[in-house]
Amino acid sequence: MKQKRSWIRPAEDMGDIVPEFLGVFRPQDKAVESAQLSITGMGVYAAKLNDRRVGDFILAPGWTVYEKRLQYQSYDIAGLLRRGEENRLSVLLGKGWYRGRLVGWQGSAVQESRRSMPAGLWACVRIDYEDGSFDEFCTDETWRVRESRVRLSEIYDGEIYDASLTLTGAAEAEPAVVFDGPDDTLIEQEGEEIREQEQLTVRRIITTPKGETVLDFGQEITGYVRISLTAENGDAVDLSFGEMLDAEGNFYRDNYRSARAQYRYICRGGQQEYQTLLTFYGFRYVRVNAFPGGPAAAKPENFTGIVIHSDMERIGELVTGCAPLNRLVSNAVWSQKCNFVDVPTDCPQRDERLGWTGDAQVFIRTACYNYDAERFYGKWLADLAADQREDGAVPHVSPDLLRAERPSAAWGDAMTICPWEVYQAYGNAEILSRFFDNMKRWVDYITGATAKSGLWAGGEHYGDWLGLDAPAGSYKGSSREELIATAFYARSTELVVKAARVLQKAPELIREYEQLWQRIRAAFQEAYPVYETQTECCVAVEFGLAADLQGTADQLARMVREVGVQLRTGFVGTPYLLRVLSRYGYCDLAYSLLLRREYPSWLYPVEHGATTIWEHWDGVMEDGGFWSTDMNSFNHYAYGAVLDWLYGEAAGIRTAETAPGYERAVIEPHPDERLGFLKGRLMTARGEIVSEWEYVRDTTESEPAVRYVITTPVPATIVIDGTTYERGPGSYLFFRDAAAGRI
Repeated sequence: MKQKRSWIRPAEDMGDIVPEFLGVFRPQDKAVESAQLSITGMGVYAAKLNDRRVGDFILAPGWTVYEKRLQYQSYDIAGLLRRGEENRLSVLLGKGWYRGRLVGWQGSAVQESRRSMPAGLWACVRIDYEDGSFDEFCTDETWRVRESRVRLSEIYDGEIYDASLTLTGAAEAEPAVVFDGPDDTLIEQEGEEIREQEQLTVRRIITTPKGETVLDFGQEITGYVRISLTAENGDAVDLSFGEMLDAEGNFYRDNYRSARAQYRYICRGGQQEYQTLLTFYGFRYVRVNAFPGGPAAAKPENFTGIVIHSDMERIGELVTGCAPLNRLVSNAVWSQKCNFVDVPTDCPQRDERLGWTGDAQVFIRTACYNYDAERFYGKWLADLAADQREDGAVPHVSPDLLRAERPSAAWGDAMTICPWEVYQAYGNAEILSRFFDNMKRWVDYITGATAKSGLWAGGEHYGDWLGLDAPAGSYKGSSREELIATAFYARSTELVVKAARVLQKAPELIREYEQLWQRIRAAFQEAYPVYETQTECCVAVEFGLAADLQGTADQLARMVREVGVQLRTGFVGTPYLLRVLSRYGYCDLAYSLLLRREYPSWLYPVEHGATTIWEHWDGVMEDGGFWSTDMNSFNHYAYGAVLDWLYGEAAGIRTAETAPGYERAVIEPHPDERLGFLKGRLMTARGEIVSEWEYVRDTTESEPAVRYVITTPVPATIVIDGTTYERGPGSYLFFRDAAAGRI
């Protein structure tokens, strides 16, 4: 029997309290071939059938551009079904990203408009019987709704749960109201599900100088805390979350800004477990504000840290003989996990947690080395495309809650860079086909918006955000914004040309954008014959725009040395810095920057106990103080983009551009004795690529030799110390005699 699928809501808004929807149905008592629940909501939901959780998806239905795209999920519920009996389906529906308080530091008109929308639920159970008949039981006016024990749940502000509360009986619950919900935006699940991935125990319990009880999980994570305890009815557990301890060893959370990140649980009597159901936190440290018997009564075994992120497969691994560098690799991987919760966000803890496009494009190559992120990015790019304006402008964040009037270079270019990088990493041209028009429209927007032909002049840009050469009082580095903008204009145009060739677009179209790229390059060289900063040199060389590429790389090397072998780059320049140096003869200098431990450097945070990547090189300053409270995340993946240099240059594992997805590999390792050894592994769709090198010393030799072990499942171009070998699938051993320079 087929039933009409309707949207339902509570008769009246419940405010902060999370509604619980209740549906009852009775399947026929005969053999079931399949049973499926299709469900979504205007918020985030958690469903149970006969008191057992449905599915493993945390924070379903995920975060999308809800005005155009609302995912629904389909779950196999055959194992939960009771044939011929009454079945009870209950669904909690929190505000989540749909109706919650988002963008804490400024207003968001689009989010405010959604906050007044109802808590809408759409669900349908379909049961197919072995005799060919079927039944459907869908949300309609027979469903009921009541206040749940979840008294508050918000993405930024946490969750309050009262286990002592006596709920209204199902029969006494209010009838749900049918309404016209967003049927026209429903799409099947596209992205990876968010799931629980790991569990962490408490490493230590600290009593701070202020006398507070603080749990240290030893690792910053995104997720929540599971509590297990015996309590009296009405006892409370109250927790606060933080990333750091201050210089005196006290709990610190000022950098969360307006995000309250509450965790309050009112106990029932007896043994019990609880974890937040409809929100998440970013944290390493947890302050125990209340606990049965007092905060000091809390024991490590009462708490478990639950790690959540999108369900991606780990495919890359890097291990070296340098412990701090291994910690940096771990930190970058952790920051990716922590910020890949359905959307590639900047940070997981403060009143932001937005899908910044600039962060996404600088990190995407690293992300695709670390994990199989093809499906993850495919879903997010569909949201970015949905957010793209009619005139082709690409927003600063996606889903776009900011609605900035003007786009920014290096941020909007995520629309071209990200599809190309996904294509290169996994070899599926469908990603280019799907988003080619969006790529082209972005370039066309710049062409139409610029005040000077061939350049991107005018507009408002983030520049080299957080560049270390920033003038006093500015977040922007000293690199000229229009130089950066024009460089990315050229890069995006080049990628449109490359994508058009892959897709075999019309020759006239390819020629049009090739000629545009040539005009941009000529205009760039005329307007910017001299480069004033490290970042300006980086983009001029990386994007092939400088008239003298080697000379500009030489200038970059001089600039780095003149300031004491220090980087002065920000979000824009840093991802290219080491690659430009190593590809133009300065690999030793690139390693010196990478291995530097003093501020500013990648290893400075490691030396100060970081377990994730920091937003600022000196988030904790040398005197122990904090950089700021207003913008100082300790879990920001952008500078972790250095891992693509470790994979692609140090280990030397790359795909041939004309044979993407590692149909053909290029393996060109660059060893450095300061590391001792390096092992790089990448699992591709065609098998595992391994690149290992190690310095080995014969007691009779004054200089060590370098031993290389290369394994490739595909034809590969292997380059060892400048010598090229064309090899088929297999494993290969090379030795380089450092003293004699022989292979």
